[in-house]
Amino acid sequence: MENKKPVTLIKIGGNIIDNPTELSQFLSDFSKIEGYKVLVHGGGKSATKMAESIGLVPQMIDGRRITDAAMLDVVVMIYAGQINKNIVAQLQANSTNAMGFSGADGNLIQSDKRNHPTINYGFVGDVKKVNTQLLETLLSNGIVPVFCAITHDGKGQLLNTNADTIASELAIALSEVFDVTLNYCFEKPGVLYDAEDDSSVIENINQELYSKLKAEKAIHSGMIPKLDNCFNSLSKGVKKIKIGHHRMLQDSKVICTSIEL
Repeated sequence: MENKKPVTLIKIGGNIIDNPTELSQFLSDFSKIEGYKVLVHGGGKSATKMAESIGLVPQMIDGRRITDAAMLDVVVMIYAGQINKNIVAQLQANSTNAMGFSGADGNLIQSDKRNHPTINYGFVGDVKKVNTQLLETLLSNGIVPVFCAITHDGKGQLLNTNADTIASELAIALSEVFDVTLNYCFEKPGVLYDAEDDSSVIENINQELYSKLKAEKAIHSGMIPKLDNCFNSLSKGVKKIKIGHHRMLQDSKVICTSIEL
C-alpha cells in the first residue's frame, strides 16, 4: 500500500490570538513547518468585546457560546472577517500561501444546527460532513487552508461551531487520505495535573488515565470537551495528537502532552 503523505493540522486557542506578539511568533513557527498543513483558529475575546460594545450580553454554558441572531452577526464578522483575514495576511508575509475559509466556502464543512433537549444554543452547529476531496485539492496545489469557527447547514444558514471540534473533524476526514498529526496549541505547556502549576504537565495520557483524572476532578471544565475530541479523533484514524505551547512545533525537546488510545 502506498505511504500516505503527512499533514500537520494545528488549532490555536484564543490566548494566542489575543496577544499580537504571541500570534506573530506562532505564525512564524507555523510557516516553517514543512509539507502539507492546515490551521484552525477560534475567536479569542474579540467577539465578546465587540458584542459588549454594541450592548449584547454574551452567554456561555459549559464553555460553549449561546449564539442568537445578533451574536451570530458578531462572531461571523470577527471570526470569518477580522481574525481570519489578519492571520492570512500575516502568513502571506511569512511566505506561506494561505487562504481563509469558513465551512460554507467550497462547501468545506457542513453542520447541523444543534438540537439539545434542554438548552437552546441558538445558531450553533455540530459538524456533519467535511469535503475531503476539495481539501486534498487545495493542499496538493500548495494552498494552506486557514479555517475559522464558522460552518453552514447547506440551506443558507451560517452556524457558530466549536473550533476544537472543527479541528478534530477535519483531522478525521483528512486521515482517510493522509497521515495526520493534530496539535492543539494554547498558552499552557500541556494538560496539567494542577491548573495553577505550569510545571505539572501530564506528558502522556491514554483513555485509562483520562478516566481516572476526570474522576479525581484533576481534569475538568473546558479541557474535557478538548480531550473527548482527541480520543474520538484517534479512534477514527488520526495518527498522533499533541497539546501544548506552540514552542513544541519547532523544538522537539519542549515538554507537552501526547494523547494516545
